[in-house]
Amino acid sequence: MYVFDTDVLSLLMKGKLPGPARTRLTGVPRERARTTTVTLGELYYGALRSSATARWLAAVDQLRALLTALPFDEAAARQYGELRAFLEARGRRLDDADLRIAAICRANDHILVSANARHFARVPGLRFENWLR
Repeated sequence: MYVFDTDVLSLLMKGKLPGPARTRLTGVPRERARTTTVTLGELYYGALRSSATARWLAAVDQLRALLTALPFDEAAARQYGELRAFLEARGRRLDDADLRIAAICRANDHILVSANARHFARVPGLRFENWLR
């Protein structure tokens, strides 16, 4: 399974996803494509801050209809706690939303697709791919 992060989906919605990444994303069968409820929250937040709120809310709703959103459930909560303790003990803290997304991916053993390698590379055991390089 592939879990698409906020940056990838935002670029897709704006029509700015680079050609190779767009081709690769559209080649993923729908049943293997996911996002997270955390990412949906970030996309809704961006839409509500936009000057074209109605258009962007509709775009998020359309995306939501196409992708299953994985929840921050009990298994992800456990991963979150372990990851946060591990990273903080090493002085390598991660943004809370990114940490929740990583926890969801680790709990489900799915591959996170994001351009945010600087953050996600510090998460041990996270399966991560950057399709925007």
